Amino acid sequence: MNKYLIVGLGNVGGEYAATRHNIGFDVADAFAVKQQAFFVQDRLASVAKMKLKGKPVVCIKPSTYMNLSGKAVKYWMDKEAIELENILVLVDEVALPLNKIRLRPGGSAAGHNGLISVQESLETDQYPRLRFGIGNNYPRGMQVEYVLGKWTTPELPLVKLKISKSVDAVETFILAGLETAMNQFNKLEVSL
Repeated sequence: MNKYLIVGLGNVGGEYAATRHNIGFDVADAFAVKQQAFFVQDRLASVAKMKLKGKPVVCIKPSTYMNLSGKAVKYWMDKEAIELENILVLVDEVALPLNKIRLRPGGSAAGHNGLISVQESLETDQYPRLRFGIGNNYPRGMQVEYVLGKWTTPELPLVKLKISKSVDAVETFILAGLETAMNQFNKLEVSL
């Protein structure tokens, strides 16, 4: 039986809650809530275990901070004996507008410290990821402040809707495979 590892990237701590950089945590939380699963603190991560139509799923939120996310991914992948193609990393993406999500089978970390860490730990950039567009509406030189900043009030309704669509994409990835999920969600423009 194929087992799946869903990884929400983010930083632990109240000061990071509801920031753009923590959207991976937010999608993981929403996914777990929908499956009526609960996170418990375990080695290197908060972990929620569940079954989706009989398929075992381990969902983690690394507690290592973003820059060391790969340690948690590698640990749980090995511990649970999960194949590389059955991992899905949920991550924020400045290169995508706020109304888009993009699933990919692999590729460059594009300077994202969480993805760089995962790539180093797994020794490959060929692992599936869901990139949650956060837009790039910031002045030159202010990317860090923007990414670590909280969503604006006008953005929140769209963000909530997109979290819900991202959860649908995670379920599609698990139940129907990456190709089907890509075909279904990569062209989608989420709007209110």
